[in-house]
Amino acid sequence: MGCVKAALITLSDEQPSSHCCFCSMQCGLEILPSEKTEGLTIKPSAHFPVATGRLCQKGLNALEHVIHSERILEPQYRVKALEGQWQSVSWTHAYADIAEKIKSLQAEHGRDAIGVYGGGSLTNEVSYLLGKFTRVALRSKYIDYNGRYCMSSAAAASNQAFGIDRGMTMPLSEIPNAKYIILAGTNIAECQPTMMPYLLEAKKQGAVIVTIDPRNTMTSKTADIHVRLQPGFDSVFINGLLHVMIEEQLVDQRFIEARTVGFEKVKEAVKSFTPERVELLTGVLEAVVRTIARGFAKAETGIVLTARGLEQQVNGVENTLNYINLSLLTGKIGRKGCGYGAVTGQANGQGGREHGQKADQLPGYRLIEDPAAREHVAKVWGIDASELPGKGVSAYELLQKIDEGEIKGLIVLGSNPLVSSPNNRMVERALQKLELLVVVDMFETETARYAHYILPASSFAEAEGTMTNLEGRVFHRRKALELPGNCKLDFHILCELAAALGRGAYFQYAGIEDVFHELTAASAGGKADYSGITYERLQAEKGIFWPCPADDHPGTPQLFQDRFHHADGKAKLFGIQPKMPAEPIDAEYPFVLTTGRLANHYLSGAQTRRTEALNKKAPVPVAEIHPSLAKRIGLSVEQKIRITSRRGSLEFQVKVTEGIQPRTVFVPFHWGDEHSINVLTNDALDPTSRMPEFKICAVRVERVE
Repeated sequence: MGCVKAALITLSDEQPSSHCCFCSMQCGLEILPSEKTEGLTIKPSAHFPVATGRLCQKGLNALEHVIHSERILEPQYRVKALEGQWQSVSWTHAYADIAEKIKSLQAEHGRDAIGVYGGGSLTNEVSYLLGKFTRVALRSKYIDYNGRYCMSSAAAASNQAFGIDRGMTMPLSEIPNAKYIILAGTNIAECQPTMMPYLLEAKKQGAVIVTIDPRNTMTSKTADIHVRLQPGFDSVFINGLLHVMIEEQLVDQRFIEARTVGFEKVKEAVKSFTPERVELLTGVLEAVVRTIARGFAKAETGIVLTARGLEQQVNGVENTLNYINLSLLTGKIGRKGCGYGAVTGQANGQGGREHGQKADQLPGYRLIEDPAAREHVAKVWGIDASELPGKGVSAYELLQKIDEGEIKGLIVLGSNPLVSSPNNRMVERALQKLELLVVVDMFETETARYAHYILPASSFAEAEGTMTNLEGRVFHRRKALELPGNCKLDFHILCELAAALGRGAYFQYAGIEDVFHELTAASAGGKADYSGITYERLQAEKGIFWPCPADDHPGTPQLFQDRFHHADGKAKLFGIQPKMPAEPIDAEYPFVLTTGRLANHYLSGAQTRRTEALNKKAPVPVAEIHPSLAKRIGLSVEQKIRITSRRGSLEFQVKVTEGIQPRTVFVPFHWGDEHSINVLTNDALDPTSRMPEFKICAVRVERVE
């Protein structure tokens, strides 16, 4: 740890000097000389087409954590004899000791005794290498990543409905062409602020915007209709919309017959969900249900966008499938101004899951248990397919395996699972049981406090590579700054640790572009086919939409114009029977806790809580409750509240607002320790996606005397 002095690389052409490290918009930015901020400043880039000339407050302050005084600049080893104090060691010593401990644990407990936990903000190259490192260097089946907490329900639903998972089926540039837009469980104005101009342009051109959210948000303020729906009732509400569309013959029957299967199942599932019954179950007025159903169905063009609000539930996959039904039954997909999109949260949440960080996937979205996929990837890697391990388990289940004693060592890269996981007291207990915890990070995060080694990682500005934004646009991110201190690039750390494990022959690369070349070969013929993409093309074309299967292929901005990705070319419709959450409210716990993001912070806050300009706007989490709840508990001015679930109890400052569903309590999740709302959240998992139910947790609320 120590002072960081950033050294700017001179860049003179019309490419952005880097891209923001935070949300999935991945806006272009310029890092320029300045008299402040260690001699550097950030300005928006005018040359990246996604958010031309714009950055949000996080992007404008993205350098602060890069040059922060708490940044780790040398490998750190925890010395037990010195009461757990950190001691700087050489890279040579760190690699040798870590490799020796890994070999010892695997010799005693088997290869699967070591697990790997990755992140959704890593470049495509590092995501790819992390999967390869786990399966080739460690020869373990246990790898997953924090994107499991972000996009897994939407990914599973898209694969079931369309046969392929790309967050958005159309480019952002199609949004202004939509005449009706449904935004469900997403607060774009705070989570992806530079996406708002697309929505505002659509509104300017006459589009109707509907928001579905338990809170009145910055996004809902732009809407024509806001549905303040209690978490857990999405499929009930959507069944009501589908009922009206079918009953009033507003569906696109020609599209349904030609391009889908399963319509009769939907028809049967929604038969009993009349607008009158939906009003009784949800409180949403019958007239509102009919208005939205008729408006979306009759509109010439329309787009449905979903996010974590409806996906982070034990019924998240089914919720998402029902929203996809809206697009399919009305024929609003695969053409201008139409489409479905899951608004990716993390910087590389899309690319991060395509190339091998998920427990069951190999590069290119290949399934690890598919013999043909194993043969293809093994050939690229120079190993026999029989050497590849089978599939592991999801992110939270991986942490449970530690608690159960099956996993003895863990390598964490680009994530902070102690803060981001549900029921995180179990996670804390599990981390303390590890015989080896190696954290590759820029800071001593809450997770790293339990590490035996912290290896100093590179920041977004120091590492060249590719990213894939929420549209499915792959682009090149250049190196803008030199590495400080004795930090190393993430890909060098993985390759050098593989060498220490005796597997270096499989990790010989002259540079990061070589890694990308291998990634494209491994993805060739897969669903997420990058084989026609090169650094040269990305720089010249400012991004290419996958799939791009050949050098002369232009990429695929708009999916499903002619066919879907199932063998018969048709999309699948699903009749959804709404189910109860894992933890319904009751007399003892009569309120629903839901969590979410703030505009000022990002994920576990490891970077933004170290950014003064952002942290001072939201230094602590504040719970939001309805006035009826405040009255019920006798809350007075400046009193705190205590929120209690079946897993724990925490105290929070409180904001009383009419802008929240009366039975719902909202708390942001960007903090650790005594402010970590994930102490309370439920670790029940969706049976398909293995997504935890972050958005529904039964609680009681009391005033703090």
